[in-house]
Amino acid sequence: MINFRGTVLSLHPLFVIVMLASVMTGRFFELLTLFAIVFIHELGHAGAALAMGFKVRSIQMLPFGGVAVIEDDRRMNAAREIIIALAGPLQNVIMIGIALLCQAAGWGDGPFLSYIIQGNLIIALFNLLPVLPLDGGKVLQALISLFVPYHATLLWTSRAGLICSLLMIGYGLVPILSNEGVKLNLLMIGLFLAYSNYEDHRNIQYRFIRFLVNRSQIQEHQQEGMGTAQPIVADSSKPLDDIMRLFKREKYHLIYVMNRQGSLMAVVPEQHVISSYFASSRPPWYA
Repeated sequence: MINFRGTVLSLHPLFVIVMLASVMTGRFFELLTLFAIVFIHELGHAGAALAMGFKVRSIQMLPFGGVAVIEDDRRMNAAREIIIALAGPLQNVIMIGIALLCQAAGWGDGPFLSYIIQGNLIIALFNLLPVLPLDGGKVLQALISLFVPYHATLLWTSRAGLICSLLMIGYGLVPILSNEGVKLNLLMIGLFLAYSNYEDHRNIQYRFIRFLVNRSQIQEHQQEGMGTAQPIVADSSKPLDDIMRLFKREKYHLIYVMNRQGSLMAVVPEQHVISSYFASSRPPWYA
């Protein structure tokens, strides 16, 4: 584990085991090349985040890739999240371009350059799959959050990721039916993605609470950047958490509270609803 200017660089224990196994099987150089490709991929995410003023907490190398943990403060929006997510595959495209130029110029070892091109292509395409926590899944989640309430976005993207992961596991086990060996690589990747999406689904409420905390700290000039306030019409008896689950990531909301007769009781800014929820007090329209 290395701490470089506040960013922790680490290897997952399973990754260390895979590296040791590659030494014993004579595939260490190939794995080291893939390690470098994945690390540059993750540096792309980290570089894009740092360029936009976000803190990169850690970069961890996993057996099937890597993960850059970026601090999610109230400045993170869908557009920035998409840029950060795509910055990783962009590094793979750049490396493929450099390798192709070297091949055209006759520089370097041909088979090694072909291996670099193939490795970058596989890693880029794999990461662009629309499954969390891969880059494609993050892009898909950010796009959906533009049109769907944020809580529903978290819920359904994690469920979709879990379903896709289970399908991948099933596909990896299909050869058993014809007395063939399992597709071990696909099975292991599917298990890893299934576990990641299961953990993501378990932590939805925590992520949503963090989203609300960031929303409660939005300043007036940031509200103006969200455009015209989007109204939410709610009955006075509607629970606060049900109202907040209608909040969209890129919108600022005003809650129009109606009584049973359909008359308007109050117009409440979203921050008042959030602060009332965290204070566990009566709804703000009774204040």
